[in-house]
Order: sequence, then structure tokens, then C-alpha cells
Amino acid sequence: MRLCDRVHCSEPGDRPAPKAPNSPERWYFCEKHAAEYNKNWNYFAGLSKEEAARRAAEENRDASGFRQSAHYEWAGSGDGSRSREEMRALDLFDLDAHAEFDEVRRAYRARAKALHPDVNPGDAEAAAEFQKVQAAYDVLKVAEQRRRDLG
Repeated sequence: MRLCDRVHCSEPGDRPAPKAPNSPERWYFCEKHAAEYNKNWNYFAGLSKEEAARRAAEENRDASGFRQSAHYEWAGSGDGSRSREEMRALDLFDLDAHAEFDEVRRAYRARAKALHPDVNPGDAEAAAEFQKVQAAYDVLKVAEQRRRDLG
């Protein structure tokens, strides 16, 4: 996981931002720092009205495929709020990207009960699977707590 490029930030840096106008180089910020960086950014600075209109039309054209794919739920969690680790954890519990935390908790408890080492003594495979389930639940629990703290 790539961290935010802002100094002293430990959030995931999953939002690219150009380092300079028309530059292919990018910073990668968390949502908060991307919003701060982009707040006063003028993507059309130095362009004529015609050039600005053409660039806006090109960007809308290029992004329209992503908008259409969201209808088919190809766009991940739909709003970009889930990290790749969260999506993997949800897959482990056979839950979709829009699952509420109560569903996660129920799925975790059912899997943990079935795989717990006390229920399966001496079964190394079940113990390894139990550790995966525990780690996946921890990822989702931390993410849920972060969402509650921010919201």
C-alpha cells in the first residue's frame, strides 16, 4: 500500500494529483490532502476559452467509460471508499462491497466459530484459515472505526 505523499501522513495515498500543469508526474495523496492540494488548483490556467472547452470535453469523454461501468458495479465499492485490503477481506467473507459492518460481524462470527482451534484441535489448515479470517476482520474493524471517527 502506498502512503500519502504529505509529510507525516500515514493514510493510504490513493488519489493522484499532478505535480505541475500538463506534467505526467503525480503526487499521491489521501482524500483529505488531495482536497487541500486541489482546492486552489486551476486545471485550465493559461488556456484560451476554446482550449479549455476542448480539454473539458476530452476529460468528460475519457471518464465516461468509468461512469458507465459503475452501473454494472465494475467500479469496486462504487464510491471509492474501500481500500484494496478491505475488498480482499470482504471477498474472504463472501460479502459484496456495499456490505454493512453488522453483516461483516455476523459473517466473521460464523466463520470464526467453525474454524476456531478449540473446535478443530490439531487441524493446522483450519488454524491457518482462522488466522486469515481474524486478520480480515481486523482490517474491516479498523476501517469501520476510522469511518466512524471521521464521520
